[in-house]
Amino acid sequence: MKALLDTNIIIHRETPHVKNLSIGILFSWLDKVRYEKCVHPITIEEINKNTNQETKDSFNAKLQSYVLLQTVAPLDENVEIISREIDVNDNDINDTRLLNEVYAGRVDILISEDRKIHYKATRLGIEDKVFTIDSFLEMVVAENPQLIDYKVLSVKQEFFGNINLNDSFFDSLKQDYSGFEQWFNRKAEEKAYITYNGERILSFLYLKIESNNENYSDIQPVFSPKKRLKVGTFKVISNGVKLGERFLKIIFDNAINNRVDEIYVTIFDRTDDQRRLISLLEEWGFYKYGTKGNEGELVYVRDFTPKYNVEKPKLTFPFISTSSNVFLIPIYPQYHTELLPDSYLNTESPANYIENEPHRNAISKIYISRSINRDIKSGDLLIFYRTAPKDKLAYYNSVITTIGIVEEKIDNITSEDDFVLRARKRSIFTDQYLREFWNYNPRYRPFLICFLSDYSFIKGKRLNRKQLLEMNILSGKEGELRGLKRISKEQFNEILKLTGVNESLIVN
Repeated sequence: MKALLDTNIIIHRETPHVKNLSIGILFSWLDKVRYEKCVHPITIEEINKNTNQETKDSFNAKLQSYVLLQTVAPLDENVEIISREIDVNDNDINDTRLLNEVYAGRVDILISEDRKIHYKATRLGIEDKVFTIDSFLEMVVAENPQLIDYKVLSVKQEFFGNINLNDSFFDSLKQDYSGFEQWFNRKAEEKAYITYNGERILSFLYLKIESNNENYSDIQPVFSPKKRLKVGTFKVISNGVKLGERFLKIIFDNAINNRVDEIYVTIFDRTDDQRRLISLLEEWGFYKYGTKGNEGELVYVRDFTPKYNVEKPKLTFPFISTSSNVFLIPIYPQYHTELLPDSYLNTESPANYIENEPHRNAISKIYISRSINRDIKSGDLLIFYRTAPKDKLAYYNSVITTIGIVEEKIDNITSEDDFVLRARKRSIFTDQYLREFWNYNPRYRPFLICFLSDYSFIKGKRLNRKQLLEMNILSGKEGELRGLKRISKEQFNEILKLTGVNESLIVN
């Protein structure tokens, strides 16, 4: 398999002082899964435009460890049409030449952080062959769990004073913020959220609640008085296990619990890591508000007053609407906590669900269904019903655990390969299992429900089958729940009441 690497990835990898720690993880995985690391002749041309001869010599020596494409594919007519429409400068045209190699089938994939390259790939219908660092790592980690040589510890809170400030993780923050070390040491008795790979830091998050009388004179335009959650420091190294989404869930949980009106984060737009984080924030409803200080630091804001976007639930996550259609949906016990680790039962140990796989950390997940009822759409709500193990009575041991928000139903699946491609990233299953699932009943193929894992019912208040029967939500005549079952608004409101769902989440 041949992986063509964008010029900027090569430059970041081979610079004397590597700032983007995700690059090292990317190259490690390329070696593990035995991809040839390819460079395009245009990359050599661009590197040799550098006026510093010593720098050019250094780069050219390091490029000997890559596979240089000896020939260049003729520009395809379809690629040329897209280029004429979108490209505005030489850099854009050069990027299109890289993309053309994938379109021509001379390389298997292209890895690039450039947004315009990904947009052009989508227009050309080859978006499944063009990856960001994040999406490539997510794919290979999901496909090769046996090759993961570390265990990402569950996110935990730790005192600043116990965190190693000399870890290279903090180097970029020290460069961006003068006085960062002094600020960090002043926080010694406060806590941050953190994860490790061994003794090395993978992610870090510091949150602060700010009251109505906070001084925002250094932010332009100046904030109006509101109760806010400030994301003080937020950095995640790409590793393929969706830690960014896991930390966003922590941010949103803190915002709900503290009943804030707004969340904001200040961030520079200087590095690929920062731009990747900005893209993640924008995907979940943050927008560029203004600037802070005089050095170009950007301010991103997320309105956190209760509202519900039916078409794009991520923009208003984690709020749920009682006006939505609500469905009970069954999930077998052997799959339940793997897909919904926040909803583990008292009989299960959270230590068995360490977040070292993408589907565990992700908020966005996929459920595979054979339900006869397929009348479900974006903005609908799911209540996951964990069926009882075979050696337990369903009457007491089948239980509702989790609320999810539907993002999309995918039932226009054309083939086995298409099914595996669409399901693999957020699914808990191996490719082999997915193929078996697809072929189980050729007359009645499965479909996919993309959903956001939103709220785990409080232990001790999760309703079991006995209670659901007494409430007439389930019927004994129907037997155990097999597919999607729609419930009424009144029944949903009763579930919310009896399970003690946080009222701050609910939009009426």
